[in-house]
This record gives sequence, structure tokens and C-alpha cells, in this order.
Amino acid sequence: MDLEVDRSELRRTRLTSGRPLPDEPSAGTVLVRIDSFALTANNVTYGAVGDLIGYWRFFPAADDGWGRIPVWGHGEVVASACDGVVPGERLYGYWPMSSHLVLAPVDVRPDGFADGTAHRADLPPVYNRYSRVPATADGAVDNDAEARRALLAPLFATSFLIDAWLADEGMFGATTVVVASASSKTALGLAHLLQAGEQVEVVGLTSARNVEFVTASGAYDRVIAYDDVPAGLGDEPAVLVDMSGDAGLRAAVHTHFGDRLRRSVQVGMTHHDAPAAGNTAGAEQGGLPGPAPEFFFAPDHIRRRWKEWGPAGYGERLDAARSGFDAGPGATISIDHVRGAEAVRAAWVATVDGRADPSRGLICGW
Repeated sequence: MDLEVDRSELRRTRLTSGRPLPDEPSAGTVLVRIDSFALTANNVTYGAVGDLIGYWRFFPAADDGWGRIPVWGHGEVVASACDGVVPGERLYGYWPMSSHLVLAPVDVRPDGFADGTAHRADLPPVYNRYSRVPATADGAVDNDAEARRALLAPLFATSFLIDAWLADEGMFGATTVVVASASSKTALGLAHLLQAGEQVEVVGLTSARNVEFVTASGAYDRVIAYDDVPAGLGDEPAVLVDMSGDAGLRAAVHTHFGDRLRRSVQVGMTHHDAPAAGNTAGAEQGGLPGPAPEFFFAPDHIRRRWKEWGPAGYGERLDAARSGFDAGPGATISIDHVRGAEAVRAAWVATVDGRADPSRGLICGW
């Protein structure tokens, strides 16, 4: 079973079941049943910038114009023809919205392996790594732990990397960080870390319907509804971290701060249907006053941190930082389990439309 998405119209989907699976995996490969995966606005970003960044290339569909959206989650090895990987093992990693996937493990280690499938060789290696899930004492699956890992770990890694970069750069001289799409999980993680660092005021921008949830999360010093921007932004030097991709909102923030905006960082596209940026009177840098927006690509920063700290050191720092988030703002997010192909399809469309409740995390399975 595959949920395929029209690459030019993300709301348009189809469920297909014709992809052949091997009766026995070929030498050096394993067959994995994908049990569960998280569905967030981050996955919509994968589709929205899929051609630009290469996300559609991980799990291509049979027909041109269609693709399989990458997701983070867990699966179980059901058959193996690869030394060092055995049936029954549980894996955490990067999957398509499908029921099964064939992997070609390379660099097999006690903690996991990389997928050596040829078409993924030149894609960012962080997406090609699969981690073994240690068995519980009684052999049962810890569904809650797996759900929270799939939901929060990939997004918090981006939060962690942005925070580390801003700290290294002395916040670019800003005393305020403005975070757009403040209800998103990546935004909540970043706000939590910035607050813990006590270097800047953290201001969250969100829709009116999400103000109550964002405020209750405790991650922000102040929360402003989109309709109230630019009122309340303040006049201190600022950095904009934009998870929304909404050109109108970005222009309002740029226009308000002007040269007092020290950096404008684009991370996600939760508002992927917002109009493209137009020209603003008196604007510079592609129609915007202040600094030119720049894209934050997490895999590049992971490679930098691996080189600086080593993979193990990076993992230790990330895990330590996430433990505080999980006990704080992360604990305000409850888990909703979505089962069945049609329910998964409906959940995807709701997420694309921005109708998903940010206080509830979606964990999908077939």
C-alpha cells in the first residue's frame, strides 16, 4: 500500500497497491514493514520544496508527476538477506507513506545502518541512516516512546541546530527572536531552547485560534496573533525565524524592523499556499527591506556539528537538550493514533490544509 501525492497539488492523493514486493529479499537487502509514522507540517514542507531540495527523490513513485512524501517513524524487519540484520528487529528512520520498503543496509553497526540503495547515494546521509530500537525487557513495543520519538525527535533536531547556530553567532547582535508559525513543533523546540539560554526575548507569531495553546506551552515570552502584526513586535534589534513561508507575514516583519532586522531565516513552509513575495515600496533585497531571507538546511548543519563534535557528541548534546523539551512544552502535545489507509489519507489532507490541531500529534499506521 502506498499513499501517493500529486507533486503539483499536494491535496490530491491516490492510494495504490500495485507495487511489487519480493517473496524473498535479494542478497544484501531487507524487507521492512512500516508500522507507524508521524505526520506534521514538516512533511508538507518536504512536498512543497521537494523539487528544490530533492525530497521527492528518496521514494519515487512509478508515474511522473506523483511522489511519496517522506515521514519519520518505525518499522519491523520481516525478511532479511543481509548479514547483521535479522527479522523481528525494529528500526527508526525515514520512510515513505507506504506499508513496506526494501532497504540495502551498508555500514552495519550495533546501533544501526545506512541504506545503500543506489538512487539515495547522493542524498543527505542523515536521511539514509536507520537506528535499531532496543528491545524492551518483556519484548513488547513501547508505543508511546516510539510515537514521541517519531513526532518530536526529527523536528527538535532542527530546533537544536538553529539554536546552536544563533548562539555561535551571538544572535547576530539581536535582543529579540521572532518565530513565525509559533505553534509548530520545530518552533516550540526552538523557543524552549532560546528561553533556556536567556540571551533574547522570544516572540511567537501564530493564528488567533492557536494563541491559547502557544501561550500555555510556556515556550515564549510573548505571543502575537498574525492579525495583530506588526503591533507588539517592539523596536529592539531582532532575528526572524520563519517556519510559515508566508510572504505577506514576512514582508510585514521586514517592513516593521527594517535595518533593525539582523537576520531573516526561512526554515519551513507551514503556509505553503501563501502568495509568493511581491515588491514592497522602498524595499531592497528582492522586495524586502532589511537582510535577504536565507534558507536554513538542517543536514548541512548536522554535517558541520558531526565534524565539530563527532556523531556521538552531537547525539549526546541533542538528547540532553531534548529531555528538557519533552518534560516542558513537548508534554503539552498529546498523541492521536490514526489507523487505516483512508484515515491516513484524510489526516494528510487535513495537515496540508493547516487544519491539524497543534496540541495533538498524529501517529499514522496502516
